[in-house]
Amino acid sequence: MSTVALPAGPTIAFDDVGEGHPAIVFSHGLFMDREMFAPQVAALSARHRCVTWDARGHGDSVSSGPFTYWESARDLLRLLDALGLDRVVHVGMSQGGLLAQRAALLAPDRFAGLVLLDTQAGRLVGDGARTFEALTERWARSGPDEPTLDWLGTLILGTGVDAEPWKAKWRALDRSRPRDAVRALVDREDLHDRLGEITPPVLVVHGTEDASAPVARAEALAAGVADCRGLVLVDGAPHAANLSHPAQVTAAIAAFVEQVTAP
Repeated sequence: MSTVALPAGPTIAFDDVGEGHPAIVFSHGLFMDREMFAPQVAALSARHRCVTWDARGHGDSVSSGPFTYWESARDLLRLLDALGLDRVVHVGMSQGGLLAQRAALLAPDRFAGLVLLDTQAGRLVGDGARTFEALTERWARSGPDEPTLDWLGTLILGTGVDAEPWKAKWRALDRSRPRDAVRALVDREDLHDRLGEITPPVLVVHGTEDASAPVARAEALAAGVADCRGLVLVDGAPHAANLSHPAQVTAAIAAFVEQVTAP
């Protein structure tokens, strides 16, 4: 693990392995961290420089106070600056895809391509928002109970991935830490009317059994961006399709990287 203190921002924890152009940068989902992309890094770092990082409020990164996904998007761009990366392929899962859309609106020339993995462009409203808000309030008071950990594990990982390592991470979190991360999730604005402004090539990859973001959200992404290079539906995959079906997701990423960087 390495760290870098970003200007006017948090101290970001990251891993930087492999060599080769283009570099691939991975942004994780809510309640996850950079280690969720271990299968992809293991497979792709033989040919590409692979950077994984912990966003604000997650993993080993150090930040304080509320934030928005626009701020997280600027963190990503500043991390690219710090690492000397002018133009990358970005893979963003869930929350990572939300910040990626914003980063692409801020600085489209920094991205040779975007893989939007089990994410969406809309807002979290109604019962979904209330569920997450109530969860973090309980978490802040008394920590996560086992039913909460089971619910999170099923929501994100489905039934085919071992949730115990992630539950151990969640148990070890500072009790107040999830609150700001969930606030960013709940307070985000809808970007559907701006998807056409996202000009880098985009590949949408989505699990058909994603309980957090229905397939219709992926279809809206694919239809809305300026240059969609495909919608890959991973049959039977949950929200973290890259962990439940690593070979299929990694193959889709590799093919997309080759396509967008071919002479």
